[in-house]
Amino acid sequence: MPHLNLHITGKVQGVYYRESMRQKAHELGVNGFVRNQPDGSVYAEVEGEQELLDNIVAWCYQGPDMAVVDTVAATEAAETGFEGFEIRR
Repeated sequence: MPHLNLHITGKVQGVYYRESMRQKAHELGVNGFVRNQPDGSVYAEVEGEQELLDNIVAWCYQGPDMAVVDTVAATEAAETGFEGFEIRR
């Protein structure tokens, strides 16, 4: 199953980005996790069918209403077998 590592920059902390991404991932059936990074960015790993990953990556460019996304960098990685989607601290 495809696996992507995502690095999202911009105004993406303090705007419910992680919770909104968790909700979107559950809606789509994408597995993985999301967490804030010390530099103010957001990091996520997602797994699922390619079409679902395309949808979550497209969502990442918008994020929740208050977010201002500058970049979304996606890199392919080895599948890890995530079950569900969680917010990590």
